[in-house]
Amino acid sequence: MSPGVPRAGAGQGAAAAVQLLVTLSFLPSVVEAQVTGVLDDCLCDIDSIDNFNTFKIFPKIKKLQERDYFRYYKVNLKRPCPFWAEDGHCSIKDCHVEPCPESKIPVGIKAGNSNKVFAITNNDALASLSFVELCTYYSKVANNTKELEDCEQASKLGAINSTLSNQSKEAFIDWARYDDSQDHFCELDDERSPAAQYVDLLLNPERYTGYKGSSAWRVWNSIYEENCFKPRSVYRPLNPLAPSRGESFYTWLEGLCLEKRVFYKLISGLHASINLHLCANYLLEETWGKPSWGPNMKEFKRRFDPVETKGEGPRRLKNLYFLYLIELRALSKVAPYFERSIVDLYTGNVQEDADTKTLLLNIFQDTKSFPMHFDEKSMFAGDKKGAKSLKEEFRLHFKNISRIMDCVGCDKCRLWGKLQTQGLGTALKILFSEKEIQKLPENSPSKGFQLTRQEIVALLNAFGRLSTSIRELQNFKVLLQHSRDTSTV
Repeated sequence: MSPGVPRAGAGQGAAAAVQLLVTLSFLPSVVEAQVTGVLDDCLCDIDSIDNFNTFKIFPKIKKLQERDYFRYYKVNLKRPCPFWAEDGHCSIKDCHVEPCPESKIPVGIKAGNSNKVFAITNNDALASLSFVELCTYYSKVANNTKELEDCEQASKLGAINSTLSNQSKEAFIDWARYDDSQDHFCELDDERSPAAQYVDLLLNPERYTGYKGSSAWRVWNSIYEENCFKPRSVYRPLNPLAPSRGESFYTWLEGLCLEKRVFYKLISGLHASINLHLCANYLLEETWGKPSWGPNMKEFKRRFDPVETKGEGPRRLKNLYFLYLIELRALSKVAPYFERSIVDLYTGNVQEDADTKTLLLNIFQDTKSFPMHFDEKSMFAGDKKGAKSLKEEFRLHFKNISRIMDCVGCDKCRLWGKLQTQGLGTALKILFSEKEIQKLPENSPSKGFQLTRQEIVALLNAFGRLSTSIRELQNFKVLLQHSRDTSTV
């Protein structure tokens, strides 16, 4: 989704030699770009995040993303851009997304086509169970007898009929009202749409596609210029193709309220993370139709070196760490939702589902052990009326950005853009639903706070992308250090 540069040379040996020479030529300035110290607006240092991510989070989140529950994501890549006439879809082969055949989707995931399932039974309390909760309930009632034929009965119970009691009808109304509540920070795809398809995220990895030019520039320009908070009098070109704005911009930014600074840092951090993925998985060459993907240090320098970016690169990387902290905090806050026995990550494979939940809860325990969390209570904490208005403005701005993702011309970039914005939107929803999460009952339906499977998959995969970005940044530092050591021999 970000502009790119031409592919590397045709010969692998020649390409490697040229790459090394280029690296040595700009090595001092890149080394200076290594980000250290304490982050602004929180009491956390970058070295602590690096160590925590490397040794605790990254290995586990990588395994979690390989589980069936988290690798299949249902998305509509055909929704029209709501803001401008589309320039046409990218014709580059690497932009293509291969949808998953229906036969490959685990039966338990297919059974939950709609976001929520309303059980029609004599037990009115079940009327507000989510699909995840409903499958867990029925599998326990049935004593796990083939998981009640892969939860098909739960699917059959999804139809609303005229025999609903008043209490069930009220539960249904409450649920519908919740779906349209003020807690959603993202424009969600309708998973029931014929255009929505399952995508295997492992077979469609995020990497450099060659998507660039006016279409990519317009997307990022619209995100920054029209949705980040700023007075009309302040010119803020944040798109990588736009000229730098100098230190005066940051003097102005520091004068904003915390909430508006946070909003900018989240978007900048997301942009930095995406750019890191592209640098780390770059098409280095293609011989006889066989592509070779790997880290491109020249591209890394172009996007993050302080000299080439006029001081922007290190700030972008610091914002990546800030975004990581925000999503890390959300995971620690939402843990009680998943720790309840009534919640299951249902695919139809009993043993794998149990192992997946165990791994997820283990990750949650790690997130709760982190000692330097961002304090979200410092946000929207002033005058109640003003804070409520600012929070709504914050939410609507971010929701608008999620809609801009439908304007991305490259399908693979659109896929990962939608997933990562939805993941961040879900994280924000969690952070500002603390009271509702604290009130969750242990063995009965969640009323007041719910997550759809789409939100759950997006949340964990988006955090997985951030964890990978920080790990890739460490890899770039090792490569640069190795190059320096080699050059001094």
